This record gives sequence, C-alpha cells and structure tokens, in this order.
Amino acid sequence: MTEERQDNATDQWEQLVVFRLANEYYGVDIGAVNTIIRMQEVTDIPQTPDFVEGVINLRGSIIPVIDLRKRFALPEEDVTKASRIVVVESGGQMIGMVVDAVAETLRLPADAIEPPSPVIAGIDTEYLRGVGKQDSRLVILLDLDKVLTAREMQTLSKIDKKLNREKGEVAKAA
Repeated sequence: MTEERQDNATDQWEQLVVFRLANEYYGVDIGAVNTIIRMQEVTDIPQTPDFVEGVINLRGSIIPVIDLRKRFALPEEDVTKASRIVVVESGGQMIGMVVDAVAETLRLPADAIEPPSPVIAGIDTEYLRGVGKQDSRLVILLDLDKVLTAREMQTLSKIDKKLNREKGEVAKAA
C-alpha cells in the first residue's frame, strides 16, 4: 500500500473519547480533548447560566465548567465516583464538561457515522454532528462548537480572563 493510500485510509476513521451521560454514549473528537480529571470542587460563579457549574483551577489556569445534563435539559443526577470533568478546547477556549463517566477511546470508521436523528436521546440536534454506530451501540457525536452559543462563549471567556487576571494580580501582590 502506498503512503498516499494509507493517509486516505486514516482519513476515513474518527478517533473519539466516549463518555456516558444519562445512560447514553456520547463522543467528542479526541483531538479536542485536553485532559480528563476526576470530579473536584467547582467554585460557583454568580450571574451565569444555570448549566455553568462554575470554575476550577487546573494546573494554574482557571477553567469554566459546564454541566452537560443541565445544558441538554436531561434529568439531574448526583455526582458519583465515576463522574469526570472532560476538559476540551472549543472556540479557542478551554471548557470543562461534567459527564457521568468516561467509557473509552474509540476508533470509528467514517462510514459508520450518520446525520443525527431529531429524536436522539431527547436533546436538541443543533448540539450534534452525527451518530456513530459500533456493533449494536450508538454513540452520539457532539459538535463542540455548538454546545455553547457565541454569546455564551463570550460570557465564559470574559469570566475566564477576569479570574485569570485577578489570580495574576494576587500572585504579584504575594
């Protein structure tokens, strides 16, 4: 097989991080995932949308955290030992997403991905980029650029910049 053919074959696969949310499997492009961490204390930020849990300090950076259950209007559930924060880059900004559990990394052939159905998992298809089929399981693929609107991203970006600036001022004063 030539090098060009190997590249084309690679292009026909998607690598995903798969996580569980309300008994459904969701996937995001592995390239957008910065890190996956255990659930930790999230500092509340007043005057933010309900689905914004607050912020965390991740290796010296302040990261906004959203609850995907709330974002997608899914039934709320208590955090468990399996709960994780998946930190992704979306629109040039790092965002933490609270999920029920991280399941696996998955390599999925491009031809196993179909456009989202309007009835998938009871969430709005505007947040989705497709549905992947693996054996008898469906993996709902999130469109990270649409999980938050431009206005919501702008709000989180302002909070992020303000808190990181304040953190820097406190460090200089110390």
